[in-house]
Parts: sequence; structure tokens; C-alpha cells
Amino acid sequence: MKLQQLRYIWEVAHHDLNVSATAQALFTSQPGISKQIRLLEDELGVEIFARSGKHLTRVTPAGEAILKVAGDVLKQVESIKQVAQEFSDENKGSLSIATTHTQARYALPQVIEGFIERYPDVSLHMHQGTPMQIAEMAANGIADFAIATEAMEQFHDLIMLPCYRWNRSIIVPKDHALADKGTLTLEDVAAWPLVTYVFGFTGRSKLDEAFMARGITPRTVFTAADADVIKTYVRLGLGVGIVASMAYDRDQDSDLVALDASHLFEASVTRVGLRKGVFLRGYMYKFIEAFAPHLTRDLVDRALQCHSKAEAEDLFRHVPLPTF
Repeated sequence: MKLQQLRYIWEVAHHDLNVSATAQALFTSQPGISKQIRLLEDELGVEIFARSGKHLTRVTPAGEAILKVAGDVLKQVESIKQVAQEFSDENKGSLSIATTHTQARYALPQVIEGFIERYPDVSLHMHQGTPMQIAEMAANGIADFAIATEAMEQFHDLIMLPCYRWNRSIIVPKDHALADKGTLTLEDVAAWPLVTYVFGFTGRSKLDEAFMARGITPRTVFTAADADVIKTYVRLGLGVGIVASMAYDRDQDSDLVALDASHLFEASVTRVGLRKGVFLRGYMYKFIEAFAPHLTRDLVDRALQCHSKAEAEDLFRHVPLPTF
């Protein structure tokens, strides 16, 4: 059994069983990958992939179990490389972050600017996607860590570090009837068509919970994953917008009015999700601390040593979080 074979089966499984696409991604030949997979299956005495002719059709039950262990092995191999790199050159390497549009656009720019200035020899990569997609990237080792509000609690291999609390604003054009309303109620907001986040994005669940608790069924006419898109359609008069307060820029959005909605919806918490057992380079600790100053190296290490999510939650129960 070779590490190369484990990488091949892992990559094929994560390229929708497309051996040709896997070969292109790994800069090797399709026949070479197919041969190595067959050799591994012959050695193990089981099929990892079911086939129809020359095409892979699905992962077998045995293959699912083997792939899980293979993924763990490949993660440990990557950790060994990280350890070696840390001792050979602590300020050189790469950092891969998976996050949502809201974090990338509004919460991270200053942090990334400062990080690049401090660590010019670290190659920084940002992956954007849905909360579910970015949590999966962190869990599978595609990203070093994920930054999001939703979905990460569904992945048992992730330890979640709370970063900050945030809430929402109602945004309307300056000539809208709500612009001078003052303190809003949920009934005031629900009286208008709503333009807000797609379910599963940027704390959307807190909105639905608040309306449901009051027995109100709002009329949501448009949803998007991107706050800038939401603001565009508010400008077109499609409805009243509900966005993360950080997404309102007084200068760029001067044609809109942002009304405080923190009393209407429960605050959400943005977290950094890390794989259990991951090895963090020194500059990775520094990035996390720059994003959330209370997440010191010692506190992050203590969280990674927790045996369960409940234990990690207890660790942070009395840690005060800043509000964005």
C-alpha cells in the first residue's frame, strides 16, 4: 500500500468519481490512476469503487470505510509536513481559508491586509461558498479552517471557536415609509415584502425563529447569499432588506437608511472551525488572533485538546465576545 494510492482514491471520490478530472487535477495520467486503484483493491481484497464497464459508478460500503481512514491518514501526513515546515521556516508556507461572502467582504479585509504585510512569504488562499460547503472544506482538509456563522455544528470533526457577536439592520431607501419610523417592531417589518439572505446563510435562521415566535408569517419575495445583491434589489424597490449590520457602509450606501434591528432578532455568533488534531503553524495562530483577539494561542490549543464539542463550548462559556 502506498500513500499515492490513498491520495488517488481520495481525490477520485472527491471529483465525483471522474478519473479523467482527477488526473487533470493531479497532473498525471488517467490510466495510471486507474491502475493504482486496481492494485490497491487487489491488495486489500475488496472493491473500493463499483463499476459499470470502465466507469466508476459509486463508492462501495467497504470503500466508504476505507476512504474515511485514508482521509485521516492523508491529514496526518499533511500535519507532518506542516511540522517540518514550521521548524525549517516559521514565516513561510500557505494558509487556506474557507468563508462566506459576508465575512470575506466585510469582516476580513483589514485582517488579511495586516497578515500579508506581516507574513509576505505566506501564500494566502480564500475559498468562498455556502456555510455547508466551507464547513465541509475544513472538515476534509481542503481548507485549514472555516469562518462562518451557520452549518459548522453539523460536522463532528470540527472544533468551533467563537469570534464575535453580530446582529442585523433593516435597510430601506431614504424615501421609504419606515425610514423615519424610529424603533421598529416585527409587525412593522412584516408589513412589507422582505429581501434577505437565503436560508442557511448569515444567521438567516435567527430571522425565521423571531417571526415564528410571534406567530408572524412574513412575505419574503427575494433571497440572496450576498448582502450587496440584497441592497441592489432594495434600491430597485423590491422590498425591505434585512442584512448583517456590518454589511451597511455609510459612504457607499448613503442612498439607503439602516435601521437598528438588534432588539428584534437574537444575536448570531461567527466562529472559526478547525479540524480535531490539526497542526497549526505559528502564523495560523496569529491570523486567528488578529481576527478574534481573545483567541490566544493558549486558548486555541486548549480548545483543540477538548474531546467533544460540549467540552469546547464549556471552555468558552465565560469568555466575553466582542460585538461587530
